[in-house]
Amino acid sequence: MQEVIRKQFTKLRMRDALLIFIGSTIMTIDIKCVLDPAGLVTGGVTGLAIVIKQLTGMWIDGGIPLWISNVLLNVPIFLFAIYAEGFRSIIRTGLSWVIMSVELAIFPEVPLIADNLVLTTAYGGILFGIGTGLILHVHATSGGTDLLGKAIHHYWRSVSMGRLIQILDGAVVIMGAVAFSIEQTLYAIIAVYIMGKLTDMIIDNGKKAKICLIISDSNPDISHDIMNELDRGVTSIPGRGMYTGKDRNILICVCTNHDIPDIKDVVRRYDKKAFFVIGTISEAMGEGFIEHWK
Repeated sequence: MQEVIRKQFTKLRMRDALLIFIGSTIMTIDIKCVLDPAGLVTGGVTGLAIVIKQLTGMWIDGGIPLWISNVLLNVPIFLFAIYAEGFRSIIRTGLSWVIMSVELAIFPEVPLIADNLVLTTAYGGILFGIGTGLILHVHATSGGTDLLGKAIHHYWRSVSMGRLIQILDGAVVIMGAVAFSIEQTLYAIIAVYIMGKLTDMIIDNGKKAKICLIISDSNPDISHDIMNELDRGVTSIPGRGMYTGKDRNILICVCTNHDIPDIKDVVRRYDKKAFFVIGTISEAMGEGFIEHWK
């Protein structure tokens, strides 16, 4: 039994490391081939590295490379995070940081979208959002402002971690306006919005569910068919209609979005006048949904 558990944990660690590698690589390609060539500063340490590269280009041919800034700027952030939260809390983030730093150094800068800020904004935001989402999905970050905001929040509890990260990223975006142009900064803000949407979609993937509340005189038949035909659990709780004063049972069924049409068919089969409410659950845990809690 212990051997089976050990193998399962090993598979999970390998899966997490693979997702960190894929996510970090996608972000690196996006930075080197989409965002940096277009001068879009979308926040974070990598955004600050793009600003530094642009500003130092006046004295150094090509400016300070992105990987050097990414390493140097993250070192004090990692040290502060270790001091605030301990070494174990940043191991996965450290892996992402190392991967991105190495790839930023060895990957060539090949502009994928030239002279089109609209496409650059759209695809730059999409790629960065996918990469960030994969990394956050396994409880890691790419370092930078995410890690710094989390560490600061350890001492400054009155401000949410999300707000701290927004403030830090906002400061970097403003620096981008100084190094580049207002137009590029405005496009960068749109890219940040796209990143956030894609990141949330990936993080929430597989967690959301639907909840159905059914009130009908045919509840026994409805619950029987849902459980046997659709293989979904149903719970009955007592309720009372305050207008009629009549006691009636309420069926509760947590299911996926794909189950909704079939459940509607079952309810319609027995009672076309049933009271049927469908809601969205942000996260469902337990048998049939997320069975390994994190």
